[in-house]
Amino acid sequence: MAEQKLFYTGPIVNAELLVAMLEKHGIVARQEAESANSGADEEDLSRPANVFVPATDFARAHRLFYGDREDEL
Repeated sequence: MAEQKLFYTGPIVNAELLVAMLEKHGIVARQEAESANSGADEEDLSRPANVFVPATDFARAHRLFYGDREDEL
């Protein structure tokens, strides 16, 4: 498996949307929700999650979502 870099940390509802948007641009992202062992409610859409992208796609993903609005979006 290719090296993965942490791209985003935030509410799971945002992480799910971000993963879908990255996939539309050909970037295969992986989402990890906070561990169920922490007592977090599995139905709570505001619980923390992380989104990882391949290291080779990190710069492009960053430009897409944090760069100038005139870029690929």
